[in-house]
Amino acid sequence: MAESKEYITGTSADGSVNISEEVIGIIALEAMSEVEGFGGTVNILGNIAELIGKRSASRGIRVTSDENGIIIDAFVSVRYGYPVADVARSIQDAVFKAVSDMTGTAVSAVNVNVSGIQFDK
Repeated sequence: MAESKEYITGTSADGSVNISEEVIGIIALEAMSEVEGFGGTVNILGNIAELIGKRSASRGIRVTSDENGIIIDAFVSVRYGYPVADVARSIQDAVFKAVSDMTGTAVSAVNVNVSGIQFDK
């Protein structure tokens, strides 16, 4: 049986466009990975999702929507030595722009939650 997915739907006179929340999460993750000082995402649910068989390429990113547009919550780590607030702001700007540009849908909020520090190995 196919896995149930949540979609962000946009409608117009020509029909509707449905974009999976996971696709939006992947766009956000790709945008974040280009920010200097980004250390990775932090899995907010721990290993619970993997234990029940749900894996996602966009772990650490939660996508929801409201009447104003898409809301993205990102749980990230910042590389040691980089200014946390500057990296968080850069992540916020990059995700906002990438998701807006690639989906054509309004983004009402990008919430960046710095949940860890990534040390070089």
